[in-house]
Amino acid sequence: MPYQKLALAAAIGALLSGCAQTNTPAVSQQQVVEHYADIAQAVYADSLTAAEQLEVAIKQLLANPSERTLAQARAAWIAARVPYQQSETFRFANPVVDNWEGQLNAWPLDEGLIDYVAPGYQHELGNEGATANIIASKILQVGGEKLDVSKITPELLAGLNEVAGSEANVASGYHAIEFLLWGQDLNGTNTGAGERAYTDYVLGADCTNGNCDRRRDYLQAASQLLITDLSWMSQQWQANDANNYRAELTALPAEEGVRRMLFGMGSLSLGELAGERMKVALVANSVEDEHDCFSDNTHNSHYYNEKGIVNLMFGEYQRIDGSTIQGPSLLQLVAQQDRSAAKQINAQMRTSEQAVYQLVQSAEVNNVHFDQLISADNPAGNQLVQDAIDALVEQTRAIELAANTIGISNLSPDTADHEF
Repeated sequence: MPYQKLALAAAIGALLSGCAQTNTPAVSQQQVVEHYADIAQAVYADSLTAAEQLEVAIKQLLANPSERTLAQARAAWIAARVPYQQSETFRFANPVVDNWEGQLNAWPLDEGLIDYVAPGYQHELGNEGATANIIASKILQVGGEKLDVSKITPELLAGLNEVAGSEANVASGYHAIEFLLWGQDLNGTNTGAGERAYTDYVLGADCTNGNCDRRRDYLQAASQLLITDLSWMSQQWQANDANNYRAELTALPAEEGVRRMLFGMGSLSLGELAGERMKVALVANSVEDEHDCFSDNTHNSHYYNEKGIVNLMFGEYQRIDGSTIQGPSLLQLVAQQDRSAAKQINAQMRTSEQAVYQLVQSAEVNNVHFDQLISADNPAGNQLVQDAIDALVEQTRAIELAANTIGISNLSPDTADHEF
């Protein structure tokens, strides 16, 4: 995608100018929190726009299933991940986001809940919904419960998330759509992503794997639910609305707003990205714990998570139309107290982003994707992922340094019970 390549190149360049921010006029904590909300609104608005573009591509696929329209829908899905993954830094410190995001980005998922899967596929032990196959069923039998799934709607999918009490039962969101566009990746740690055929969406005698009408309904319903959810979150960050989350956040003492910023950044950097999304998969050499496991887009999802953290330190965000918003930043607050600390933080953020970007380089230049890097027989690839983990740990220390310099002690970012 043209934007994706532009963003990857521009993101590194943006960091190179970061030190210049230490020479700008003084800013207040309240100004930084207000700009934080501005970035959140822009990121969620872009995520909504990209989801709407994905829906257009899905409609074109369903209107005329072909190799071309399937490829276009897949490209639109990858493009939609660019802004959304940059939003996850808002999750950990803002309950309105954390309580909401599971419907959009929950993973890993037992895809057999949704559609056909290969015999003997790995799923969560004891998950009664792991092979329920909503698409092939009018009545869903999960344990002792019978559910009417004859009409596939956005509301139905929302209600089926975590059915039977299992977090692996994910019926909606980006990864459900990803599975419907790519199918299972059966390549293990070898080259290749999912290879679902476009004929899975053809009506009539040419339909493959059965139930093409219901698979079409499912894909469309999941797309519609994604847009509805992103519309709501975008509204939560709009300015001049006395009843949304932005109003609640900006009415708090400014120091609390800054604490939430830094806690969210540190928790995504350490427990989630370094831990849940990299370390778990690396230590177990497990492709089942790969984030974008059907599409092999994990390298980009990791990079844009990192970019979301960087955005907040530097007060910058590059929008999907190529424009950039910039304003009062955390780094400026640090520099006003300690210019040496600001330079140290600037350097570490730059180093950490470059380390995570190496995963992108590996995939895009060398065609060695994340699932190959974590293979037990790829020590060089393992080291590349470990280097990214180590850089994220150091980045978290830089975020804690920023907090201490500003006067916020005991930040304690979430480790997700990982040790580093």
